[in-house]
Amino acid sequence: MEPSRRLTQRSMAFVLAGGRGSRLHELTDNRVKPAVYFGGKTRIIDFALSNALNSGIRKMAVATQYKAHSLIRHCQRGWNFFRAERNEFLDILPASQRMDDESWYRGTADAVTQNIDIIDSYNVDYILVLAGDHIYKMDYEIMLRQHVESGADVTIGCLTVPRAEASAFGVMATDAGGRITSFLEKPKDPPGIPDDPSKALASMGIYVFDWPFLRDLLLRDAADPNSSHDFGNDLIPGIVRDGKAMAHRFDTSCVRAEGAPAYWKDVGTIDAFWHANIDLTDFTPELNLWDHDWPIWTYAESVPPAKFIHDEAHRRGIAISSMVSGGCIISGTEVRNSLLFTDVHTNSYAVLDHAVVMPRVVVNRHARLRKVVIDKGVVIPEGLVVGEDPVEDAKWFRVTPRGVTLITRAMIDKRAAAK
Repeated sequence: MEPSRRLTQRSMAFVLAGGRGSRLHELTDNRVKPAVYFGGKTRIIDFALSNALNSGIRKMAVATQYKAHSLIRHCQRGWNFFRAERNEFLDILPASQRMDDESWYRGTADAVTQNIDIIDSYNVDYILVLAGDHIYKMDYEIMLRQHVESGADVTIGCLTVPRAEASAFGVMATDAGGRITSFLEKPKDPPGIPDDPSKALASMGIYVFDWPFLRDLLLRDAADPNSSHDFGNDLIPGIVRDGKAMAHRFDTSCVRAEGAPAYWKDVGTIDAFWHANIDLTDFTPELNLWDHDWPIWTYAESVPPAKFIHDEAHRRGIAISSMVSGGCIISGTEVRNSLLFTDVHTNSYAVLDHAVVMPRVVVNRHARLRKVVIDKGVVIPEGLVVGEDPVEDAKWFRVTPRGVTLITRAMIDKRAAAK
């Protein structure tokens, strides 16, 4: 390949999207975490894939495992514009008994190992290993450039976080030049950054490798009976110990408006998921979904515009400080500080306040719903009140420590059967 080509043109993105995300509880009963809806019309995985596409990467693979149908269908519908004749690819790689009798990927590294032949066929120089379950905007070209210029065996994307919060992450200790000297998993006393001891570097689960180096490393790891075949547990600590691992600070490659903070979210709990979605209704949200220079691509359903009906006292179709997606019909409902996904239909005298409402939900008359997450396809019964009596709510629904209530179809059915 010509050296003059952008590094992203000589790279592929390998997205790890097989984890359930058990801390999201019933939201991942029928879908893997990267397939969970986010932001009104997108899915979580769209952020990693959009970052790759916007950075210039045209060769991608998505490794799937747990309840992958929803994710696979989304990728087939929303990411089917790659053209093989232009040397562009997005391959879906389910765990499929490719190497031995074991059908599941044994770890994050094994997910790549089992697809070495497919990656070889891409004819790339570099591989970018990404987690498919985080919300952020990042130019991977900048990280690739640092990797090549530093001559690293691996470059690891790192968040700059307060030391007091770093115990929840895998933390990198580095020297003054950014070389990683140790990798500590959830340490009680995280090491500070040389230039700012009050901050620590936390792993984002993003890795850049030269493909020939990683290929050899994966084959050696696959032959090691004592390995758990995981990047964080096995490969990365080994490179830190025996090779050259460099930290890449997310601050330097985050895509954001001038003066805005670097935005990265793990929406791995109901509370975090609700909060990140509701944040989008702020006057100036930290995550800019309106940026035409770095769009978040997704499957765009063909639906009519949102519609608001009725203008009477207590029966007014309004939405204030809210995001309302296409196909929604707000009929005589008061919607405040809420985010409604596609095809939500609400009825007269209902109230939605700080609600995250997934696609194709129906809210019937006189319902009052506050601080809720409503799963796809739920029909809210007439007169249901949630968010005012946490003891009553907890009898039927999942109420989080911070007072967010998750409502699913199974919960509504169980409640109806008991009434």
